[in-house]
Amino acid sequence: MPFDERRFPAGAGDGPRPHVLREYGLLADGHRGALIGPEGDVSWLCAPGWADPPVFSSLLGGRGSYLVSPANRRFVWGGHYEPGSLIWVSRWVTTDGIVECREALLFPGDARRLVLLRQIRALDGETAVRVRLDPRADFGREPLRDVHRDGDRWTARTGGLHLRHTGGAALPSGDAGQLDGELRVPAGGRHDLVLEVSAAPLDGPAPDPLESWRITEHRWHESVPRLAGGAQRDATLAYTVLRGLTVPRGGMVAAASTALPERALAGRNYDYRYAWVRDQSFAGQAAALTGRYDLLDDAVAFLTERVLADGDRLAPAYTVTGGRVPPQTELASLPGYPGAPVRVGNWVGGQFQLDAFGEVLQVFAAAARHDRLADDSWRALTETARTIEKRWREPDSGIWELPARQWTHSKLACVAGLRAAARVAPPALAGRWAALGDAILADAARHGRHPSGRWQRAYDDERVDAALLLPGIRGALPADDPRTEATRRTVLTELAEDGYLYRFRPDARPLGAAEGAFVLCGFAAALAAWRCGDAVGATRWFERNRAACGPPGLYSEEYDVRQRQLRGNAPQAFVHAMMLEAAITLGQAVPCRP
Repeated sequence: MPFDERRFPAGAGDGPRPHVLREYGLLADGHRGALIGPEGDVSWLCAPGWADPPVFSSLLGGRGSYLVSPANRRFVWGGHYEPGSLIWVSRWVTTDGIVECREALLFPGDARRLVLLRQIRALDGETAVRVRLDPRADFGREPLRDVHRDGDRWTARTGGLHLRHTGGAALPSGDAGQLDGELRVPAGGRHDLVLEVSAAPLDGPAPDPLESWRITEHRWHESVPRLAGGAQRDATLAYTVLRGLTVPRGGMVAAASTALPERALAGRNYDYRYAWVRDQSFAGQAAALTGRYDLLDDAVAFLTERVLADGDRLAPAYTVTGGRVPPQTELASLPGYPGAPVRVGNWVGGQFQLDAFGEVLQVFAAAARHDRLADDSWRALTETARTIEKRWREPDSGIWELPARQWTHSKLACVAGLRAAARVAPPALAGRWAALGDAILADAARHGRHPSGRWQRAYDDERVDAALLLPGIRGALPADDPRTEATRRTVLTELAEDGYLYRFRPDARPLGAAEGAFVLCGFAAALAAWRCGDAVGATRWFERNRAACGPPGLYSEEYDVRQRQLRGNAPQAFVHAMMLEAAITLGQAVPCRP
């Protein structure tokens, strides 16, 4: 059956139109991630790894997508994650009945080969489902070639990738070799589709769908801690997202996507398919609270390798395997997600971000408290402290990656890290690091304290910044230090709107005119309120920001308060990490004990 061009017009790629970000779900296996929209379209999937070019790129206007959707186009959409997993169930109520499609990447994944599982289920009547498989490597620029059909097995190549699809014997081939047609599933029946994409030839037998589902279910169950409490489902999902975004014993990508705008036509759209040192540290610290330590161990392993390799030249971000992030370039041939051009690579690699060193010390100290710091990681901890001692007086780009200045938060992040490290270090080093922390704090007090008594954004900038909540949370100063409380109150007075928090005021415009609220900052406000003893305020901040997601329960970096929309790349890992930390700290989620 021909593809319905009236529903999906040409000119914007061959897949469905882009949707608001709150409607996309994530499939991930540690080595790559897919975004799946409400039409049942896998519109974004890089292969074989996170930062490789996508094989499905219709999200950004490229050719290439994988659609499984009711043939009856009159439907309403819903869906959910199966508990403790990234197994997504798309659900459509049509005028003919209800149909579901169970979706997952085989977990745990393989670095060179992905397996995408899709299981169509007709719940209460025979159903017809439209299927269109049109993989196109390199942002849709590579055609299909070497297409071959043998029963229900379809094989092809695109770019340097080898493809195999099983379960589509009834699907006709289009003019370019893609699969494009309808499948009929009897009432109560199921139909499995399996797509493999590999960097090497697929010479072995195709995966058995039922066995692949059993493996995926079992391994997710093993990999995710059991949590209880009022925010159990959301906190568990946050941990699951972090697990899915993290390469085993490797790095965690900041987000699965690239080039999704933080604000339409504002030029702020970046490639976050890389591992940020700071984000990795946030995730490790949050994971340490859950009672199981896989993600903490992964963070420590990745950071240890990078610190020992690069020392005081530690970059803010790397590929998940520890390589250098390529420079930012623009792909003018694609229309992009509405409101932004397509950009790949990131210019952050050339920055110096002092605060990241303080966060690295924090995650190493967390591992040491749980007796999970090996000798090489102790050396990395010592090297990180040595770098702070050497470079703390230099201007840096800070947590928000801005032009280099003497950012007060960066100094205080180092104080928090040094104090955490001193608590787990031998006496000689503990004394040295505590003294260094005192010296940096004294310098910040001389140059970064506002005349009103609060901390100010930078030594030469009297404005306030929501990042200044973090040093109080991390223990740079005692909870009852008057500078901590004065800063918190000013942040909430000047940067809060409707229960959400902005980073800072970039100009005289009203909050929300320049950028969205930062969900990370909202969860930081909850933690800051908790630390000063305001349990009611902490819960209000937590619950308000917990709602800044769509039906799948995923968070992006920013939240448009007025339009109630997600902005920026999705899902954003450090938001999920801070959400998890807040949930456990506030007692909204607690690890289940045997």
